[in-house]
Formats: sequence, structure tokens, C-alpha cells
Amino acid sequence: MDLMLNVGGKIDKDEVLSEVEKYEKYHGCYGGQEEERKANCNDMVMKYYDLVTSFYEYGWGESFHFSNRWKGESFGESIKRHEHFIALQLGLRPGQKILDVGCGIGGPLREISRFSLTSITGLNNNEYQITRGKELNRKAGVDKTCNFVKADFMQMPFPDNSFDAVYAIEATCHASDIYQCYKEIYRVLKPGKCFAAYEWCMASSFDPSNQEHQKIKAQIEFGDGLPDIRLSTKCLEALEQAGFKVIWEKDLAVDSPLPWYFPLDKNLSLSSFRLTTVGRILTKAMVKILEFVGLAPKGSLRVHDLLEKASEGLVEGGKKEIFTPMYFFLACKPDSDSN
Repeated sequence: MDLMLNVGGKIDKDEVLSEVEKYEKYHGCYGGQEEERKANCNDMVMKYYDLVTSFYEYGWGESFHFSNRWKGESFGESIKRHEHFIALQLGLRPGQKILDVGCGIGGPLREISRFSLTSITGLNNNEYQITRGKELNRKAGVDKTCNFVKADFMQMPFPDNSFDAVYAIEATCHASDIYQCYKEIYRVLKPGKCFAAYEWCMASSFDPSNQEHQKIKAQIEFGDGLPDIRLSTKCLEALEQAGFKVIWEKDLAVDSPLPWYFPLDKNLSLSSFRLTTVGRILTKAMVKILEFVGLAPKGSLRVHDLLEKASEGLVEGGKKEIFTPMYFFLACKPDSDSN
């Protein structure tokens, strides 16, 4: 319940409702336009994560991402394996300096650091998430090897060639210009080293002329703080344009024995009681009561409903196989940097 009292993050509690309304107006269902979202991307994303972080942590845990999943594997096991996979693909070794781009509250950062015995810097532009992440780092005993830097991943405050590896887990989808984002990652990565990511993308089966497909895409953008959702081919083009050599790429959702959206599907989820239909009903009732008695700020229920819309869009996008949250790629910065 304590997390629910923190809805709004660093936003003044009396302003949560007005900030929800401002966030909503960036999106098509409230009259917003894609160009406006891209032009004001930083403001939109900051509002989104201030509003939703407590809900994310309450319902999902410390790692704000999906995972492919094997039969017989628990939700928590699949999340950790997904993080270990990216560490193994990067070939992380003890003593290396790693950058986590868009690190949230640091769940993957802590897990990957312990798994690989590396030092990891988490880059994040949201003050509330960094404050929360530092607290969790101290509790986990990794505050000596893991740290946070508050900055925009479009303009990183690091010298050229600073890191032995860079990864991003469902984070750079928030970039208004993916080429500029990848170009900045290329700059701070050492020559000969690799960048790996899980990207949110529309699949090749997405039909922009299909109104239902467009509605699902817009619902995901609204519910998840996105300026736009790119095709996976656009990510590849941007990587190559930035100077990377793509080693391999694949939508890891395609062969997953259990669907990635399993935890969100009200008819399927057994991963966590809080994600089941009954759990969601109780959570909504709790938020409504907390808001009514003044313990949670006004607008908390609106945030909960926003995330319910996000879940519905993600599940529909997954079932129709037009959207994936785990388009994976491993890309290398050449030894001789000609850029």
C-alpha cells in the first residue's frame, strides 16, 4: 500500500490530477498529435513515469520489462533469465564499465551487475526513479558498484569511448529520434565493443491502413508514454546509419512457448495475484478508497485506468502479432571508428 501513496513521484500531490490531464492531451484520443508528442517528448515521458512508477513497482516488481518464457518457468525466473541473456550476449566480464540506457529504478542493473560482476551506471532522466533506485541499491548492497546519472539519453554527459558495453531494455522506444539516440550510444561506446537492446516495435504484419491496427498502436502509445512505435526495420536502418555493424537480430517473442503478454491477459495470468482479474479489481478498489480518503492524491484512479488501457492494447497487439516488446539486436562499434 505504501507505494500507492507515492503516486505522482516528484509531482506535487495537489497537481497530480492536472498533470494526468496534461499527459492525456499529448495523445490522439484526447486530440493530441504525433508531431507534438515528439516535439515535447521529454516532458511527456517525465510526466508518464512520475505518474506510473509506483503502480509499475507495485504490480510488476523492480524490473519494468517483459520476457519470453518457457513452460514451467515462473514469471520472476523469466525476468531474470531475460536480463542474464543480454549480459551473456554482450560477453560481460568482471571489472568492466557498463551503461544501462533508460534504467528505470534499476532492477535489471542490479541483477546484471551481480550476475556479471561488473560496474554499471544507470542513465535516467527521472528524478523520482533515481531516488527510488538509489534506495533499492543500498538495500541490495550494490551501491558501491552500481550508480545512477540523471541525464537525457539523447545528450549523455560522458566522454567519447567511455564504456565497455551498453544495453537498453525497453527504454529507447521513448526516444523521439531513434537515429540520434543510437548515434549518442555509439559515441560513448568504446571501439570494438557492443550495444544490445530489447526494443518495442511494430511487427512486419502491422498494416498502417488497418484501422484496428492503428487503434491498438495508439492505445499502446497512450498507455505507455511513447511518441511513436517504430517498425523493427527502422531500428535496423538507424543502427547502421549511426555506424553500428549489426551482429544479429530477432524478435524473441516469435518462438516464446508462453506469450510475452501472458502476465497481462486477465484470462491467463497466474504470475502474480496482483495481475489477475481479481487482483486488479482489488487494486482499483484500494486506489479508489485511498484517493477518496485523501491518502493518495486526486488523479491516482485516472493513472490506474490509464495503465489498464495500456494492458488492453498490449494484449491485443500481442495476440494479433502486430507488436513486440522484445525485438532484440546485438550491434558492434567497429574497431576503426570512421564516424
